[in-house]
Amino acid sequence: MQGGSDYKEILKKEGLKSTKHRNAILGIMEEGDEPLTAEAVFLKLKDMNTSISLSTVYRILETLVSKGVIIKSSVTCENKAVFEMNRMEHKHHLVCTGCKRMVSVEGCPFEEYEKKLKGLRGFDITGHKLEIYGVCPDCKR
Repeated sequence: MQGGSDYKEILKKEGLKSTKHRNAILGIMEEGDEPLTAEAVFLKLKDMNTSISLSTVYRILETLVSKGVIIKSSVTCENKAVFEMNRMEHKHHLVCTGCKRMVSVEGCPFEEYEKKLKGLRGFDITGHKLEIYGVCPDCKR
């Protein structure tokens, strides 16, 4: 996407008004190196002295998801949604069952398997997600 605190062009491109709340949420999402829950975004906004309700955070995130600016994923072990900036890159995550931190994994082990499945089943695969659960080094200590 873009750096800085002004996301007018991104929002305009998607037919959305540029508001201070949308800009603040996009800033938080762009700075993040791991997916965040709506609650985590809400708390970061509170730390920045931004007055906003949790329901407004959810609404903005869902709007940005519907426009493809933000990606929404489900953390199966917690049954919670997490959000991250759509950087137009394919990735998977390691999820710590202790602290619930998510770490992106580079590369995809399924590219060849997708081709094989298409050949075997005639199934056109449009995407996939992989979450691997375990315990991070910090939680092992």
